[in-house]
Amino acid sequence: MKLTDLFSLQGTLFAIMLVGAFLKKRGIIDENGKKCLSDLCINVVIPCNIFKSCLITLSPGIFRTCGLLLASAVILQGLCLVLNRFLYNRYDPQHKKVLQYCTIVPMSGFLGNPIAEGLYSSVGVLYTSVFLVPMRIIMWSVGPTYFSADLSMPKREVAKKVLTHPCLVAIYLGMLCMVTQFTPPRLITETVRYIGNCNTCLTMFIVGTILADVRFTTIFNRNTLYYCLIRLLALPAAAFVIGAVLSLDNVSHGVSVLMTGMPAGATAAIFAARYDSDAPFATKCVVSSTLLSMLTLPLWGYLVG
Repeated sequence: MKLTDLFSLQGTLFAIMLVGAFLKKRGIIDENGKKCLSDLCINVVIPCNIFKSCLITLSPGIFRTCGLLLASAVILQGLCLVLNRFLYNRYDPQHKKVLQYCTIVPMSGFLGNPIAEGLYSSVGVLYTSVFLVPMRIIMWSVGPTYFSADLSMPKREVAKKVLTHPCLVAIYLGMLCMVTQFTPPRLITETVRYIGNCNTCLTMFIVGTILADVRFTTIFNRNTLYYCLIRLLALPAAAFVIGAVLSLDNVSHGVSVLMTGMPAGATAAIFAARYDSDAPFATKCVVSSTLLSMLTLPLWGYLVG
């Protein structure tokens, strides 16, 4: 990985992000439009991007690497759950909920694929998809409970929601095609590729609409900076060490560190608003960590490279 490649990629993504912010400011994308774009990305575009990443020639080392990546992701999610027990106890309940959720859910689901694809091509998207499996499970099971202690979703319903998540279904189908080396008809593969190629623009538009909703002068404060220190420096440092211990190769090691060093997940603001928590504070965590990640991601890219 060249440091200039990551700077160039981030510059491009940031430019698209600014377009999204401009569209939101002008009212071309309103709140309903933002929700529509988010649903479209999560349910259609990102799954297609994941599936097309699996349409590669199988090599003996891929499954071993995927297994090691999955192990490192499980360890990191466990670490996040442990840290959430004591890192934010001094904060008021409304802020604590937001910080705990933002610690277990980075923006890897949105930003991950564009960065992985830009740096590592299709194999990067595949590794990213595998690495994010534990995060997606925690996101839809443990995540909502931080915002509402009374939230009691039956375990069967939680399992169904997790296992049938479009991104996981795309992994099931993609891995099946990769193992069997089955190539779907050209009509299907080309349709999936075209839809999957929309991923970068749409995700950056969504992040841009989030940026547009916050006054810049209120973004950075003691609480958001403390969170950014955890999210952007401490956690990727842990991923760096875990990857070294597990002897991950350069690409998988880079994926694990960069995906762990992503900013706060955009869904934090959605959950905070839905469960009457501090949605403005959640938005500030997302925006501040997104802006600072423009500095920290190249740093981690350089170290892991």
